[in-house]
Amino acid sequence: MKRVLVTGASGFIGGEVCRALSERGWQVRMALRTPRPGLPDHERVLVGEIGPQTDWTRALAGVTAVVHLAARVHVMREVAADPDAAFALVNVKGTECLARAAAWAGVQRFVYVSSIKVNGEATTGRPFTELDPPDPRDPYARSKAAAEQVLARVARGAALEHVIVRPPLVYGPGVGGNLGRLLRAIRLGLPLPLGAIRNRRSLVGVWNLADLLALCAEHPAAAGETFLAADESDLSTPQLLRLLAAGLGKPARLWPVPPRLLGWLGVAAGNRAAVERLCGSLQVSAEKARALLDWEPPVLPAEGLRRTAQAAEAVGAASGAPSQF
Repeated sequence: MKRVLVTGASGFIGGEVCRALSERGWQVRMALRTPRPGLPDHERVLVGEIGPQTDWTRALAGVTAVVHLAARVHVMREVAADPDAAFALVNVKGTECLARAAAWAGVQRFVYVSSIKVNGEATTGRPFTELDPPDPRDPYARSKAAAEQVLARVARGAALEHVIVRPPLVYGPGVGGNLGRLLRAIRLGLPLPLGAIRNRRSLVGVWNLADLLALCAEHPAAAGETFLAADESDLSTPQLLRLLAAGLGKPARLWPVPPRLLGWLGVAAGNRAAVERLCGSLQVSAEKARALLDWEPPVLPAEGLRRTAQAAEAVGAASGAPSQF
């Protein structure tokens, strides 16, 4: 029986990854920091906080592959006195600890979920590819780039195949962050000053990312490779909002405010980075995964965004929150 350890298994992406792996015949073991009720019926093991001292012995017993999702994630308002050190503790030293333990335990394949932020924050004229030099701009991105390097170094010194996957923004039921806030605004009928934006952004549905990660856990050609993940097609911000609104069965109230004015307003409000993400382009080429692994994203963006919006509507209705003003 082939057994896979999934870290971050209780998170937004982790649950879908566990499902995709199980459908491919893997016995899934979920690595959890604390007990979590209501999770799918898979093996569970408590590992506590992830860092340089985590004991992975029990979690890795009998494991063939690891899919490492758990991380200290990007935050909008950082509270750590030294953000680089805080991210490195979990994302770099924690990954190194797990990789060394996996190599020692005889694990064959280690799939690491990195971030497209390793490539950079924006594109101009062409999408990012795996051949582009890394250009991480913030502590989170720098920690992900460093973790990739540490994993590759550990794998070279052991019989451990490693695979790195860099996704852009991941959406699906339960998504938070900027996309979650936009969904709430649409649901409440709020006008959004984003109608004049003419950008192109790559996204990846959680089902598509999970499918790629499950494929990377077992495909022979994936060993030692880095892949960028993305849906079949890119969207502009207005297209994204219209698809989400359609999924909610509501109009997209988009005002055509000039992007330059939005930029000034973002600076004035201290939200420059968030505005740049809404107005700028970030395109990702997933052609390598398509060519080398024969991968095709199973869910189209329109369908994935419909599922995402309907899940948000169901949660809002259950909470009793008003659907509009």
